[in-house]
Amino acid sequence: MDIDTIRTRINELDDELLRIFNERATLALQIGQLKKQLDLPIYDPRREKLIFERMQLNNQGPLENSAIIRLFERVIDESRSLERAHANRRAESPPQL
Repeated sequence: MDIDTIRTRINELDDELLRIFNERATLALQIGQLKKQLDLPIYDPRREKLIFERMQLNNQGPLENSAIIRLFERVIDESRSLERAHANRRAESPPQL
């Protein structure tokens, strides 16, 4: 396999990751709305711990588990920021009549 072929495949995977990240963010927003309705906090350390444990169990490498944790910490942090931003926007919006 040559460099161009490998880079083409990497580009395809990056496109897939982008789609997956946005789908995940959309689902996180839905969770955020449900948490708001149930008066639950956005940050759930128990849930994050379970995600990290599951990802480490499923990790077949070559990335080290520590790298997987760092990647998922970032993804989760961005989802949490998005949830907070949407929650703040809803709080600032006047009620619908």
